Amino acid sequence: MFLTPGNLFIRDSILFAVLMVTGKWVKLEKTTYVDWSGSTRTWETVKRTTRQTNTEADGVGIIALLKRTLHKDCVVMVKQFRPPMACHTLEFPAGLIDEGESAEAAALRELKEETGYKGEVVGITPVTCLDPGLSNCTTQMVMVNINGDEGENINPKQQLGDGEFVEVILLPLDEFQMKIDDLMKKEKIVVDAKVYIFAMGMVQAFFKPRELPVLKQ
Repeated sequence: MFLTPGNLFIRDSILFAVLMVTGKWVKLEKTTYVDWSGSTRTWETVKRTTRQTNTEADGVGIIALLKRTLHKDCVVMVKQFRPPMACHTLEFPAGLIDEGESAEAAALRELKEETGYKGEVVGITPVTCLDPGLSNCTTQMVMVNINGDEGENINPKQQLGDGEFVEVILLPLDEFQMKIDDLMKKEKIVVDAKVYIFAMGMVQAFFKPRELPVLKQ
């Protein structure tokens, strides 16, 4: 903490925010804060207008694994046009949390709406930030298993809202990064950072023992 005439401020803290402009889904604020050196600075901050009460997360992302007899396990992905990117993107299914809804319930609802699949939650992350240099938007990633042998998952039917156009893409888990790279070569598509980081993690998780440096000598 440091003392200025009549004020006691804490380093790395927010003093106040002033609304600059607001829309239906997002708003822009000018945030005044104190940095580590004790200097007062400003930052332009984007916030969602839709965050519900009693929750720290704006929405959920769903890592859904489709399991079917005599098939490879596949990650359920969505491809859609994103106006801010001016192109199509490859993403995990995702959506905002409704009032009074848990992250788990939101994940199952969004998965059903965007892909038609019904799943079971098997894991969930803490609240995590998405783009902290721009926004206070937060999410929870939810792991879901899908029994592809169940009747409603054999021919899943999307429940998309007005203005939603989502293509479901199934990518084999054991070839996840390779299939993403192939898709990027064939189409003008941008991959969500969370997706590609997950793909790189899968490669590292499944690397062969002979790839260890000590075994290459």
